[in-house]
Amino acid sequence: MAEADWHAIVLSWNGREDTERCLDALEQVDEPPVRIVCVDNGSTDGSVEAVRDHHPDTHLIENGRNLGFAGGCNVGIRWALAQGAEWVVLVNNDAVIGPDAVAAFAAAAEQRPTAGVLAGKLYLADRPDRIWYAGQRVLAWLGYSGRHRGEGRPDGPRYDRLSPTDRANGALMAISRATIESVGMFDEELFAYVEDVDYSLRARAAGFEVLFVPSARAWHRVGASSAAAAHNSYYGTRNMVVVCERHRPLPPPLSWLRRGVILMTFAAYALGQPNRGAALAAVRAGYRDARAGRMGPRP
Repeated sequence: MAEADWHAIVLSWNGREDTERCLDALEQVDEPPVRIVCVDNGSTDGSVEAVRDHHPDTHLIENGRNLGFAGGCNVGIRWALAQGAEWVVLVNNDAVIGPDAVAAFAAAAEQRPTAGVLAGKLYLADRPDRIWYAGQRVLAWLGYSGRHRGEGRPDGPRYDRLSPTDRANGALMAISRATIESVGMFDEELFAYVEDVDYSLRARAAGFEVLFVPSARAWHRVGASSAAAAHNSYYGTRNMVVVCERHRPLPPPLSWLRRGVILMTFAAYALGQPNRGAALAAVRAGYRDARAGRMGPRP
């Protein structure tokens, strides 16, 4: 493939050490050739300077402000497409990609030409033999998708099969140019969280396969701070309500029942966090804003 066929996009926002580890790993990818793009969402911790000084071959885009995951990734995707990219690989800045991950994506794309979105296998960075994501179901009619497939379990043969999955995970996923031209970009109103679910559902509705590619691997440092929990609780609650109602509208009584399922699911998550008071308040705020139609960044 030509050099411009595969572009890897790393979104950075005040995570300098994570971003440098992520870029270091991407620089070890040898086949196929990959153009690395780092999109910075207005970091104030020296991330921009570190990328510029230590990773001169990485194309750096400075947004100057936090556009969220969706908006930041879209900036990188647009640049990559303008350079002739046929596939874009999204890698969380707190994930370390395996050196053969992009080659695994390329092999899967060649094997399954109807695939438009490819999902990698994610392990826990602090328990590198344990899976964090190996595919996931999405029950939009119910408002519940449950845990990631294999979450917390040792890797094994059951997680080694190339197979369809309901949704890819934005920490490591690849999207084809054809899919983007048909489906569009990430929904920037969602800002952060659940945008990968929304995109996967949109791609499948347009006739593209979403495939789990087990040999495309990365190790993800899953956020565990109370601030991350509140962030996740707010956007997860709000965006899950919005995305489910967008893709699977239901009559009012059933829609209210589904909202209740979403609310209880995220409340249960919040109760298990170190600062459960802040996380529960974030769930309530997310639910309130979903009902009011308030989107974009959290006020």
